Amino acid sequence: MTIAFDRAGDGPPLVLLHALGADRRVWDPIAGPLRAAHEVIAVDLPGFGQSPPLRRTTPTPRALAEKVATLLGELAIERPHVVGNSLGGWVALELALAGDAGRVTAIAPAGLWSAPLVPKPSLAHRLARTLEPLIEPAARTRRGRRLLLSSSVAYPDRVPGRDAARLVHAYARAPGFIAVNDAMRAATFTALDRIRCPVTLVWPEHDRLVERPARLPGNVTSMTLPDAGHVPMWDAPAALVALITAADRGPTQPISAD
Repeated sequence: MTIAFDRAGDGPPLVLLHALGADRRVWDPIAGPLRAAHEVIAVDLPGFGQSPPLRRTTPTPRALAEKVATLLGELAIERPHVVGNSLGGWVALELALAGDAGRVTAIAPAGLWSAPLVPKPSLAHRLARTLEPLIEPAARTRRGRRLLLSSSVAYPDRVPGRDAARLVHAYARAPGFIAVNDAMRAATFTALDRIRCPVTLVWPEHDRLVERPARLPGNVTSMTLPDAGHVPMWDAPAALVALITAADRGPTQPISAD
């Protein structure tokens, strides 16, 4: 299968993996500054954006990670720093567990819940598909952006209308959304203590979708990203860039350490 990606910039490779229902364009607010010091590879995970869904394979985070690892091999990129948000954070952890990442920064990572989640109909996804003709006009207004994005972005007013519409369209049109959501909710990631590369877990202060675990192993760094929601690229772009670039210089210097 073909995985869609953007590749630009110079320096150590940095791989960006988006959240459930998003695509690689979600990184646009910080991709430019990151390219000043990195070769940035922003990926559409299978079933999202321009990447087709997995066929004949349950699209678990581990299966998605295997496809990303194959892409990295084709691009001759060895053990890069992988940054992932939500679902992308879980995929990044799977890459680290398999030895395919040299460092991981996982922002509001999925999968660290104590037990599999109860199956849940993808009502918001289905509603977004039904109401797609209304997305563009809604995104042009402050009130509309708040209605569209308040569950994932702390400050929807900071998201330009065009970006807000693009984000919701990506969510509505993702062909792999339901299958990946079902596979994600049915599993957990329990191998943090077996990862041998540096791992930083980042918890946006105003995230209402993913809770941090009660306990974490001593081999990971955990920190809070102040004044940001579950998808923090528009909420706190400068702080997020600073956190990611600091991670390349060794032990991460916390913005707000726990």
